[in-house]
Amino acid sequence: MWFGRRILRTPPDPVNLRRPARPPEDPAPLSSPRTTPGERAVAERDVYSIGRLNREVRMLLEHGMPAVWVEGEISNFSRPASGHWYFTLKDREGQIRCAMFRGRNALLRFAPADGQRVIARGRVTLYEARGDFQLQVEHLEDSGIGALRREYEQLKARLEAEGLFDPALKRKLPAVPNCIGIVTSPTGAAVRDILNILGRRFPAASVVIYPTAVQGRDAVPQLLQAIALAASRAECDVLIIARGGGSIEDLWAFNDEAVARALRALPMPVVSGIGHEIDFTIADFVADLRAPTPSGAAELVVPDGASWRAGFERLGVRLTATIHRRLRADLEYLVAIRRRLALAHPGQRLRQNAQRLDELEQRLASNMQLSLGERRHSLQQLSARLAQASPALELRRLGQRHALLDARLRRSLPTTLEGLRQRFTVAARTLDAVSPLATLERGFAIATRVSDGALLRDTAMIDAGQLVDVRLGRGALQAKVISKSGTDE
Repeated sequence: MWFGRRILRTPPDPVNLRRPARPPEDPAPLSSPRTTPGERAVAERDVYSIGRLNREVRMLLEHGMPAVWVEGEISNFSRPASGHWYFTLKDREGQIRCAMFRGRNALLRFAPADGQRVIARGRVTLYEARGDFQLQVEHLEDSGIGALRREYEQLKARLEAEGLFDPALKRKLPAVPNCIGIVTSPTGAAVRDILNILGRRFPAASVVIYPTAVQGRDAVPQLLQAIALAASRAECDVLIIARGGGSIEDLWAFNDEAVARALRALPMPVVSGIGHEIDFTIADFVADLRAPTPSGAAELVVPDGASWRAGFERLGVRLTATIHRRLRADLEYLVAIRRRLALAHPGQRLRQNAQRLDELEQRLASNMQLSLGERRHSLQQLSARLAQASPALELRRLGQRHALLDARLRRSLPTTLEGLRQRFTVAARTLDAVSPLATLERGFAIATRVSDGALLRDTAMIDAGQLVDVRLGRGALQAKVISKSGTDE
């Protein structure tokens, strides 16, 4: 947000709400043969009504112009029964009509009057019924307060750009602080609320108050002195900076740049509880944690002692029940172990294992005899198969088959070659009989058109005076058509 006398921004491309003009290259629309050119021209005009023109101008203004801030003096202020406000903002350069509807003006904390200088934020629009150019106001504030807000926003933007508000710099609060520091007025209601809540929620923590003025001319120097004292003594685990609610002028000391930098440089985490929930100061953004009120800050820095005591009691009950349950389980386990030990006596186990060893020895001897018999029989079978599949026998068999196949090949080769030779002779004669070259040898010729190489089959495909390529049995020639006769004559 930026506060100033006037903001001029280049609006985005406005939305084109008019009908697109017909491109000049488009064909003319179809019309009746009886329509005159003058009537067609009148029919093609896009004639606006007053209402349509005002409506489209309003939409162009609302879509093309962003929200703006305007500063000026109120005149002709009126408040009809509807609850809406209508007035004029003017300065030396001009004036503009303004409207602020009831839903918006109900949020203001002051009632404007004629002659009051204000800063308004709104959107430019058009009142269609009268064609009046006007500003639809969404927010209104006194010009004096506006100057403070401009200074506030400028300082906030500069410190944010420097990184003073970076969330990565925020420190966690201690879970159980031993000492809590409070920078506030020692006579205000805020310190009483904080002490009351700290005493009720966690009385074990000690509290150190660093007194300071929280508004007025001396507020900033005293705030800096109290913060420096807290930093030098370093006796607190967390520091609360607080004051009660008030106007922006009352809270202005907490918008000071030096105060903000001093809070950021503190060695302990800082919790701000300044004003009411809707009040924001620079100190709130610099602090490690912001509370909506001073009382809320006190609740944030300490745990709830009552809930802790209740939690300890629940944990004690759970611990006792767990110990009893564990003892019963251990006793049952001990009884079971003793029973298992009696059943698994070493002597009994040795006797059982000796008997088991005898059984295994007998099974091993029987299995060895059976396995040796099976392997002996398998060896005999493999020896017989090896003798039958001897390589020497296989070589002799393959040699005999090779000699037989060689003899058959030598007998059939001449017969096969003679048959292929006869088939070749017949095919050559057939090819020669149907060859175009043989036809040309008998006195025929092939004529093609020189212009595109088309084969001439009809006199209609050639005109007198055109060139013709003629292929003969031996060679070729090019001729010119003198005359023709045929189907097209």
